[in-house]
Amino acid sequence: MQNTSDVYVAIMAGGVGSRFWPGSRERRPKQFQDILSVGRSLLRLTFERFLGLCPASHIFVVTNAAYTHLVAEQLPELSPHQILGEPTRNDTAPCIAYTAFKLAGLNPNATLVIAPSDHIVLQPEAFLNLLRRAINFARQRDALITLGIQPTHPHTGYGYIQVGPLEADGIFRVERFTEKPDLQTAQRFLSSGQYLWNAGIFIWQLPAILRAFEQYAPDIYEVLHQGKDAYNTPKEAEFLQEHYPTTRKTPVDIAILEKANNVFTLPADFGWSDLGTWASLHQESPKDAHGNVVQTPTALLYDVEHTLVRAPEGKLLVLRGLQDYIVVDEGDVLLIWPKSEEQAIKQARAEVERQFGEVFL
Repeated sequence: MQNTSDVYVAIMAGGVGSRFWPGSRERRPKQFQDILSVGRSLLRLTFERFLGLCPASHIFVVTNAAYTHLVAEQLPELSPHQILGEPTRNDTAPCIAYTAFKLAGLNPNATLVIAPSDHIVLQPEAFLNLLRRAINFARQRDALITLGIQPTHPHTGYGYIQVGPLEADGIFRVERFTEKPDLQTAQRFLSSGQYLWNAGIFIWQLPAILRAFEQYAPDIYEVLHQGKDAYNTPKEAEFLQEHYPTTRKTPVDIAILEKANNVFTLPADFGWSDLGTWASLHQESPKDAHGNVVQTPTALLYDVEHTLVRAPEGKLLVLRGLQDYIVVDEGDVLLIWPKSEEQAIKQARAEVERQFGEVFL
């Protein structure tokens, strides 16, 4: 059996899920909700999945400081020092750098798996086996590894990985990493057959990722390196409150992966969905004979097909003549939106904030 004593997992759970609005709200983002109607939140499902890789004491959750109480409620197995509260949302690069510095103070030779809190994995054992292969590779090489998913359509919300030469054990060198291309570029990538989606699941040893930050994102490195004596002490929170907001807001894909020359990918098939939008929830959920996903017991549908319908208990919905729509009633907000334009929900949410303030966020 593979040695797991140096394997750590960091679950990123600080996002607000703006493309999942109005279901995902500032006070309770989607990762803390039972979006799949299985009796457990997405965060809980993610945590339990990783128990097959390492003990609970090696699983950390990085979240916004406002949500640390939600993490503690849903994951009582974690001690307070395993819940990392960010004072501000500065995207994944500062989040990952902070986690790496903190864990380096606990185990400087750790191998770290970074994963989002809100993804679907339909084949958990296949997923863990892929991670074990990546961990073995990362231990042998100065490697930054990302899991790659075979694209099925020209999605503009994912990063794309151009696959290079085979290195070992089904792991390929990455020729190029492109974050969220426009539609025309995404179509070209798909047609070439040379690209994978980036699943946002990373594997690397702590020295490798810290060297990468020092080389490719020195501004972020320098800010957070100042706290090397504060991490894992009572001074950590005070240091973060003062310095973390000054880090540059940027994803790790842009800060590191697009620049580094030691990025590798492991093509992976484990029943993955990032569950980033209402349409992805519709795709992954059980459907009725007309292709509808209905998450309410009181709905009458007439000539409705391939539509997601969600409403609170006690609310009756009567719908007619909808095809490929998203209907989400959250009590104070009703969203009726074509699935084909779901990427624009994020912009609609921003317009709601501009016109009405934060009351509906």
